[in-house]
Formats: sequence, C-alpha cells, structure tokens
Amino acid sequence: MLRVRGTTYHFRRIVPPALRAALNRREIWVSLKTGYQNEARKRASLLHARTTELFSQAHLALSEPDALSRLEGLRVSLRDLQRVNLPSSAQETGSVPVSAPMPKPQRQSKQAKTPKAQPLMLSGALKRFVLDSPHASADTKKATQRAVDLFLQAFGDASVSIIGGEKAGAFRDLLFSLPASLGKRKSTLTLEEEAQRAREESLPTLSGKSVKNHMMRLSALWNQLHQRELVTRNPWTGWNFENGQKTVRRSWTTTELALLASASWHSTSVPEQTFRLVTLIAAYSGMRLGEICTLRQEDLQTVDGVPCFLIRPNTETGWAPKTEAGTRIVPVHSKLIKAGLLALKDTINGPYLIPGLETSKQGVRGAALGRAFSLLKTRIGLPAEITFHSFRHTVSTQLRNTDTNIREVWIDRLLGHEASHKSQGTTTYLTSISTANLKQTIEAISYPETAFKKRTF
Repeated sequence: MLRVRGTTYHFRRIVPPALRAALNRREIWVSLKTGYQNEARKRASLLHARTTELFSQAHLALSEPDALSRLEGLRVSLRDLQRVNLPSSAQETGSVPVSAPMPKPQRQSKQAKTPKAQPLMLSGALKRFVLDSPHASADTKKATQRAVDLFLQAFGDASVSIIGGEKAGAFRDLLFSLPASLGKRKSTLTLEEEAQRAREESLPTLSGKSVKNHMMRLSALWNQLHQRELVTRNPWTGWNFENGQKTVRRSWTTTELALLASASWHSTSVPEQTFRLVTLIAAYSGMRLGEICTLRQEDLQTVDGVPCFLIRPNTETGWAPKTEAGTRIVPVHSKLIKAGLLALKDTINGPYLIPGLETSKQGVRGAALGRAFSLLKTRIGLPAEITFHSFRHTVSTQLRNTDTNIREVWIDRLLGHEASHKSQGTTTYLTSISTANLKQTIEAISYPETAFKKRTF
C-alpha cells in the first residue's frame, strides 16, 4: 500500500479486476505528500477507507439501470483522490466513516478559492537560502549540501516547520554511529546499514568534530529561517559533541597474541579453522578484515615469480578497496606459504579463497567473523584498545621500526596507505615499486613462536 518515490511516500492500490473496465483504471496512485513513515501510514489508511467505499459503490452501480451515470460520478471521485491534500490525522479531517456514502462531486463555485500556501521543505530551503544565494561561498554550499543530503537519506524530505529537537537529536546520534570512511568509497548501503556495518566490523566512526560540522551547517541554515520567521526556533544549537572517551586502538603485545592463540573458539557461525586462517593472514600481511574475507581464488596469483594477494575491485559483488591506494598487490609471507595457504586454493569449492564465511544481509562478507572476534576478545579479557584492526597497526609499527633497509613508500604501498608526500615524483614512484621490494618488506614481519599455534590449512 505504501511506496516511496524519491523522499516522498505514495499510496498505491490495485483496482479489482471486475471493476477495471467500469472505472477505466487498473490502479490508484496518490502522493501522500510526506517523507515521514508514520504520517504516511495515517494518510494511507484514510485513502484505503475511501477507495474501499468507492469499490463497494461501483459493485452496486453495475447492477442498477442508470449504471452509466453512476459510474461516471465514481470515476470523477477517483480522479479527485489524486488532488486531495490529506491532513495528518482523522481527527483533523472530521473523516467520514467507511460505511458512510461518498458525496457526489461538487461543482466549483465561480469565485476561485485562495490556494493554500505550500510548506517550505528542507530541500527547498537549502536551494533558496544556500545554493541559490550569491553571498554563500562554494565551501559553504558544498558542506551544507552534504549535511542536508545526509539528513534526507536518513529521514526523507519534510517541512522545516516540523523538524524539531527530536529529529535533530536522532540525526546527531546517527552521525556518531556512521563509519569515518563514509563518502570516501562507493556504497549502496543505507545509512542505517552503514551504521550496522561499523558496529559489526568495529570500524572507527565519525569524530565529534565531524558531527559538529554537519550540525553547525544545519544550524546556520535554521538561523536564516528563524530570522525570516519561517520557523519558531533553531533545534540544531546547544548539543554536546563529546561522544565519550575515544578509544585509541593500538598494536598487539606478545602476551596478548599468546592469549589469543591459546583461547578456545566457541562460535557456531564461523569455523575455528576459518578464524585461525584469517587472523594469520592479517598478522602476516596487514590487510583489513574486509579485504581478506572478500579475496577470490583468482586473487591469489604469482606476480614476477612471487605469490601475491591481489586487492582489487570486484564488479560482480560491487566490493571495492577503501581508497584508491587500497588497490594493490601484497606478496604472500613465507609463514603463510609454510602453513599451506597456496595449496588451500586447490582444495576449496566456490569463488572465495577463504571458506566458511557467509555474506550478511547488508552485503558484508565476514561480518559474522567480526562479531565472533569481538565476543572472543571480551571473553578472554582483552582491552578495548585491541580490535581485529590491531593486526594492521602491529604490522605498520613493526615495519616502521625494523632495522632492515625498508623504505617508507614501500610500507605505504604494501598497506594501501596514501603516500605521506604527494609530490609527482612520489606518486610515480609508488606505481613502479617492484614486487621484489614489496616481498622484502613483507618478510620483515615476524612474531615470537608463542604468538600463533603451529597449524596448517
């Protein structure tokens, strides 16, 4: 019954097959003129009652002698539904009960009624007071557009007069739950799904500063609306942007790695063998959890005589590296080869290199592993500063502190980091780093014997 087009809800109802020829239509489609779901449901229920009564009258009219004239009146009534401006509740309409007969359409009086002023929608306020303003800078337009777009994605378009503290607070809370990488890569997920992905994968979320910037852009827009008496107050001011103590993730210690290696695995959604394999790859490559879990069999190839992981976009699933620099090759560490990783490719079924993982409803492969790891680390008493991403921190720290002759740009290339100095020379050099140099870099990663159990795959 409810359909969404853009940011507006619509009412849709199929006309019974027996009445389609008589009423000259197959379906009824009416804009509900709101972006709020609860409001749309109220208005749709009124339309459902009205159309039910019309269908009932049409069935009766078909059996009467003057059916033609009666049906013409019903067709007019159906057309009038398209122009109805539904109020927010039955109490405001003095709505007619379902059983009451529908009044015949009234002829318009000669004196035209003054059209009702349309409410100023948020999208319209953005265009009128920011995007079309000759006084707003390009940065202001871009930043305000971004903030408004996020609100529209979350809640849909609505009249500025009904956006109050409740919606402002809900928007603030949502912003704090979104991944910090939002907007830096293509994504088909909704904002709620992005927030869920951030929770499941323990991703860093938007900082208080970023949330404050979005809220301040909306506050500046509302200041203009308030000055023009288009709104009664500004709901975007007075908020606190401290979201608790920020947990700074760090590298693993030798003791913590030994504790992880000796811990028993209790998850029923992810096989232990899969968990051990993924953690071993992370520890000896610095790859992200999402990069490991989405590896396909063809992403394990020999490049210049060196076995390598190929981190690259997958057009079939829509997955892509986090940044442009994330598209790269990562040589396979000798410890992984010794554990039997290369032979694993010939023993598994399916397109993916890592077996035993499912894709979540949000399209994230490995989400269950991320949740299982979080439960495990809590059970064995690891601190909040340690997450799965800490393997990446550990690799980065080891490589930057190594005594071997490894250059900073090799490390950046291996980990998929943007170059520290984005000169033309550095950019060109990054693309021409040899596989042999990357192999030398990856082999500098080492751990004590107690860090991982001896196992093969």
